[in-house]
Amino acid sequence: MHSADGPGSVGAAADAGANDSLADPSSSLVALLERIAAPACIFDADLRLVACNAAYGALQTLPASFLVPGRRHAEILDHGPRLLEHSRTGSELEANLRQILAAKGGLEADAALADGRIIAITYDPFGEGCWFALHHDVTAQRKDIAILRISERELRLQRAELDASLDSMPYAFSIWNDSYHLVLCNRRYPEMFGLPRERIRPGMALLEACELSIAAGNHPGFTPDALYRLYREQVKESSDPKTPRRYEAVVRGRTIRFTFIRAEGVGWVITHEDISTDIARVRALQDREKDLALQNMRFTAAVNNMSQGLSMFDADRRLVICNAHYAGIYELPPELVRPGTHLDAILDHRRARGSGPGPEEYYTRHLELLKTAEEAIDTVEKPDGRIILIHHHPTPDGGCVATHEDVTEQRRNEARIHHLARHDPLTDLPNRLMFGEMMIAAEQRIMRRETLAVLAVDLDYFKMINDTLGHSIGDKVLLEVGVRLRSCCRQGDDVARLGGDEFAVLTGPLETARDAATIAKRIVTRMAEPIELEGHSINIGASVGISLAPIDGTTSETLLQNADLALYRAKNDGRGAYHFFEKTMNDALQERRTLELGLRHALDNGEFRLVFQPVFNLEQARICCLEALLRWHHPERGVIPPSEFIPVAEESGQIVAIGEWVMREACRAAATWPRDVHVAVNLAAAQFRARHLVPQIEAALALSGLPAEQLELEVTETLLLADVETTLPTLHQLRALGVRIAMDNFGTGYSSLSYLRSFPFDKIKIDQSFVKDLSAKEGSHAIVAAIIGLGRSLGMSTTVEGVETEAQLDIVRRQGCTEVQGFLFSPPLPGSAIAGLFAGTRDIEGWRRTLMKTG
Repeated sequence: MHSADGPGSVGAAADAGANDSLADPSSSLVALLERIAAPACIFDADLRLVACNAAYGALQTLPASFLVPGRRHAEILDHGPRLLEHSRTGSELEANLRQILAAKGGLEADAALADGRIIAITYDPFGEGCWFALHHDVTAQRKDIAILRISERELRLQRAELDASLDSMPYAFSIWNDSYHLVLCNRRYPEMFGLPRERIRPGMALLEACELSIAAGNHPGFTPDALYRLYREQVKESSDPKTPRRYEAVVRGRTIRFTFIRAEGVGWVITHEDISTDIARVRALQDREKDLALQNMRFTAAVNNMSQGLSMFDADRRLVICNAHYAGIYELPPELVRPGTHLDAILDHRRARGSGPGPEEYYTRHLELLKTAEEAIDTVEKPDGRIILIHHHPTPDGGCVATHEDVTEQRRNEARIHHLARHDPLTDLPNRLMFGEMMIAAEQRIMRRETLAVLAVDLDYFKMINDTLGHSIGDKVLLEVGVRLRSCCRQGDDVARLGGDEFAVLTGPLETARDAATIAKRIVTRMAEPIELEGHSINIGASVGISLAPIDGTTSETLLQNADLALYRAKNDGRGAYHFFEKTMNDALQERRTLELGLRHALDNGEFRLVFQPVFNLEQARICCLEALLRWHHPERGVIPPSEFIPVAEESGQIVAIGEWVMREACRAAATWPRDVHVAVNLAAAQFRARHLVPQIEAALALSGLPAEQLELEVTETLLLADVETTLPTLHQLRALGVRIAMDNFGTGYSSLSYLRSFPFDKIKIDQSFVKDLSAKEGSHAIVAAIIGLGRSLGMSTTVEGVETEAQLDIVRRQGCTEVQGFLFSPPLPGSAIAGLFAGTRDIEGWRRTLMKTG
């Protein structure tokens, strides 16, 4: 639309405003379409051709002179390769296409050509009432061959770019056909003239547009008819398509430049540019130049900042583009990265530097890729050790795009991760996962009747190293253990660390079982040798369990389980030894499981009983304490010795609930005794780990009414060794309640004196293992005398356990022992017999007579 003062002034403005500041709008759509690689075209609402690119003409096999704007779709269908259907005429197909487009708002279809190609055709709405048609060769896609293609997203972006290009034009744009009806326009057209957007639609008459423009106040003094005639006069003057007709006029207070261009078969393309000021016009041109420069800069930056090398060669194997990373990977000089450089020159350079295949080899593969149109991946290893991964992507025009990625570090990381997943990070020995894989692989050897052995190795007293010297020293000990284990095994044997201080060895083939015993003996001997670390002479040992294949099993699971059973036996036999698997061990395991299952119900079923063994004070000639001992009365098996079920209860964790019951029952029984008679209760390590021992004892004392000072708790050195950081604070809390604390089995641990300094025990109990040999061995006599003297000097009473003879009693009495306990005085007694103990005489013989009668 425009405003004018008359035909004369319009012509003068046209002559004055003619210049080259605008590109030819008739070629704008074609230029845009040419940016799309696939065949593309635009049809108006009447399905007449508006514009197309060269690829569309090639697909239709029609000359450019035929594909002119205004050409009916039906004519193209009749003369072209019949993309939509072969059996109907172009007019019939066009009518059917109109129905589909009206009903569905677009079209997506595949067309099969006579030469076997499959063309995907899409018709999408474009602009105001037009259709954008895209034809893409999807032959390879439909045959499931992965080729480089324009992705759906890229196609959407290209279509959006075309729409955006029209709408982003700095001027209003419209096309009118020969009957003066609107074909299409961009968004700026109604905006520039203040026209209602919903009224501007394809097919509207020019007269109606004139009416709307006058109603908007754009043309004072003009009637719609006068403005319509003026437009037609301007149109007639621009009938030469090679000579655009330009003039300027003031519309809505702005200077607008109108450009009319005749487009054969389409009508007139009119652009309306706001050139209110030269500064604005120059700035717009500068902005466009800056946008182009910025786009170029971004493209260059994107290509050169890719993490991969990029190269593109055309069908003649000449370089189209490459980035700096590509040149850097192959150390290409500047003259070899210029567009147009032949692939021969680049390959010759790469081959000379040892970083590429021979030309013939590469050409053969290159031609094969072009022929099959397949993607491919190659790996090149450079002389410096770097690994380059190349992805080849053939392009539809016969060229090839390739990415070149340096995956050296990635491959190293993958190898490192694979190694770490199957190896212990400390010793670098295979871990449990990898050892399991080795064992599964060994099953094939076992099927071939090879004799193999699995050795389960467990360090003795390793936890003590961590607790006393710290985990740093412990880690170094484990490193040394790994070295020693490898040195003890044969070449080809597999050594693994399964976790903590557990190791395993897979050895074979073996001639006899003695071969496995030889390795196990070497391990036990070598591990017993001191380890010198940071000024410490560290003594550890190892126990070994051995299972043989196929004698003891043919599967990895069975062999490992049986080796563990043999290891358990070796540790129970005194540690620092090796033991072969025996079938009776499995029976023992089943027995243990039966005991564990029975223990789960024993407490609820009331199968536990307490018995009490007296402790006699030699100085006061009286019973000063009774030790509470647990007995299990099984309904089917009778009385089960504590030595059988207590270890099972401790290992299964059931000792916590059982210990709580023992504490309550012992306190309840002792509440009826004289106040100067204590009750002694043993505590297990698991009770300390449970973290609620102190509240349990407080509850037992409160429930029974027993004074805290009448309760005596016995702990072992082993318990202190197991977790001193938890045990000692808990002992101090118990001491704060007022209960007495005794160290049981003194002399059998490894740090007795240090623990006596760390906690003020009330009593030391000397283990019965020293008492048995008092009469026969001077060493035991000296040990007992030393412990009694130590207790006296520290202000602690001493109790000797296991006194069974008069000779033993005389010895410990002469050494100054405070208390004695053992069968010489009394076996453990049921709770019902305790009351009678306190009615007799107070001399020792009287006590013994009373105890004998009670027993």
